[in-house]
Amino acid sequence: MVSFGKKVVKYRIPILIVSILLLIPSALGYINTKVNYDILYYLPGDIDTMVGQDILLEDFGKGAFSMFMAEGMENKDVSALKAKIEQVKGVDSVIWYDSILDIGVPMELLPEKLLDIFQNGDVTLMAIFFEDTTSAEETMEAIEEIRKIGDKQCFLAGMSAVVTDTKNLSDSETPIYVMIAVLLSVLVLSVTMDSFLAPLMFLLSIGMAIVYNLGTNYFFGEVSYITKALSAVLQLGVTMDYSIFLWHSYKENQERFPDDKNRAMAHAISNTLTSVVGSSITTVAGFIALCFMSFTLGKDLGIVMAKGVVFGVIGCITILPSMILVFDKALSKTMHRPLIPDIGKCAGFITKHSWVFVALFLAVLFPALYGYTHTDVYYNLDRTLPDELASITANKKLEENFNMNSIHMVLADSSLDGKTAADMLAELNRVDGISFALGFDSFVGGAVPGDFFPEELTGKLKGERYQLMLVASEYKVASDEVNAQIELLNDIVKKYDPKGMVIGEAPCTKDLIEITNVDFQTVSAVSILAVFVIIAFVFRSISLPILLVAVIEFAIFINMGIPCYTKTELPFIASIVIGTIQLGATVDYAILMTTRYRKERSRGSEKMGAVTTALQTSMSSILISAFCFFAATFGVGLYSDIDMISSLCSLMARGALISMVVVNCVLPSMLLLFDKVIVKTSYNFLGERSTADRKARKGRGNKENRIA
Repeated sequence: MVSFGKKVVKYRIPILIVSILLLIPSALGYINTKVNYDILYYLPGDIDTMVGQDILLEDFGKGAFSMFMAEGMENKDVSALKAKIEQVKGVDSVIWYDSILDIGVPMELLPEKLLDIFQNGDVTLMAIFFEDTTSAEETMEAIEEIRKIGDKQCFLAGMSAVVTDTKNLSDSETPIYVMIAVLLSVLVLSVTMDSFLAPLMFLLSIGMAIVYNLGTNYFFGEVSYITKALSAVLQLGVTMDYSIFLWHSYKENQERFPDDKNRAMAHAISNTLTSVVGSSITTVAGFIALCFMSFTLGKDLGIVMAKGVVFGVIGCITILPSMILVFDKALSKTMHRPLIPDIGKCAGFITKHSWVFVALFLAVLFPALYGYTHTDVYYNLDRTLPDELASITANKKLEENFNMNSIHMVLADSSLDGKTAADMLAELNRVDGISFALGFDSFVGGAVPGDFFPEELTGKLKGERYQLMLVASEYKVASDEVNAQIELLNDIVKKYDPKGMVIGEAPCTKDLIEITNVDFQTVSAVSILAVFVIIAFVFRSISLPILLVAVIEFAIFINMGIPCYTKTELPFIASIVIGTIQLGATVDYAILMTTRYRKERSRGSEKMGAVTTALQTSMSSILISAFCFFAATFGVGLYSDIDMISSLCSLMARGALISMVVVNCVLPSMLLLFDKVIVKTSYNFLGERSTADRKARKGRGNKENRIA
């Protein structure tokens, strides 16, 4: 490892030149990486709701749809507005009253139930179908264009509008997330470290690693907006430890080699490589566990973040050492005493009162576990956005004026005879909470004479294989009522057409609920097992992985249990990924302390001395690491108006502090309590020399007893 360090030191200038040049293709890759703003896109492709979306696109040339409301407009003006919307690029078709009857024909010719679909007082409703999917660039551009065509009296509701607003808000906020994380991290590092310039070196090297990570996402084709928004902040918080470790190791080796900074850095790189590789494996394992989700947003975030950790490690042992050596004189001039006092003295107090912390652990465990299992989550995606956004305002307007909270689509066999299709629509209309069920046979079945029915509308509602029906529900997306309603609608559709299906935002969200409930269990199990195996391998112990994972899981229970007692509902993704991220990112704290504890025990120290020394030497590093993670995420959590991002960052920030407290207070107590078990269940834990010394002491004692 030292030879590798020497090569980095020798070629530090070429390394910096190459690393700077690599920023160019990485930046181009980042700019050209597509971003997906539709969370429901990540559902498995083989479920009915997603298969139905593909059929809608293939058979009807329709992907997304929205409901458009015009307030206080004459019919002729609405018709002219509809004609303009139909000309917008990306719009497939628009269905309104004049799609059925000529605008010159009085609306009173329509049955009252059909008339109520299109008009309520002075508010007129039309359905807009787009040529591409909800999150397609063309669809979002069409949404923006339609909003320009309409005025303040017009409202565009539906998932497509929500996704467009999500894109605009996310794109405007993401650069500020990074700025906040950087500023707060600099503040924490300036206070906790002994140099004002070193934190800037850290951020520059980590920043380059972040650009490499974001740039290489180009090879995946696209990433989710959550991954784009969080990856830089998370990578900064998770990999800052590595830079801090290198700096401390460099300072220690400068004391060993005071006149040779190159040699000191070579040894520092060697020490860092050995420690950081082992530490980063658990973090990578935590992120890789997300790839086992059926809901592939986890895979999207997991792969990008695992890749980010790898880039972080590479940057820490190549780019950062090169920077430090090149700017060594400037760094020397900006050295200062750390502004926080040495807190290692607290170690003695904690170990002497270990029983108190064991008692606190037992007292908090069950309330934390209860809260963890009873925290409420929500799945309605528009709840993650501010109420003042245009799409949210429009959704509320749709509910107020037409009693619609969600729109389902039914795909049924186009060869169904008219009577069967009409009977299906009639039965769908009788389901509780259904505002209307509308299809081709709603009109042809007697409401409108066949001569009046335009061929153009027939093509909009009937394809070669399937016919399309619209079903409006009074119930909110992701509610228990709408999920039960969808079950009933599916039963009715299958009764008339075994291959028929109910699709749309609410059915997709129902699938999301069912799938992510299973994913939560899977991800938790995989992450715990992966970290357990890694720790067992590193320490060659059965008991230590149980102990370390249990301590971090206790911290996770507290973190995820707090919302239960504060009556806070979390976005569904938070409950799935936070535990895995907190485990992978903060178990390093426990590994750091346990490594020193094992080292002290192998040197012959008794358990009290070993644990106290381990705590004294580890506490400052754990505090700095946790505060950096907190700084990188806390500000984003406060700032973001997207609740999905705000909640994730707030939970990660709080989780870092909780893990810090638990590792510094509970873990030492557990090591003292289970010391005998650890020694007996760990391979050569006390070391050969220590074992020989004990045997020698025991032999001398037996000999003295015989002489006596």
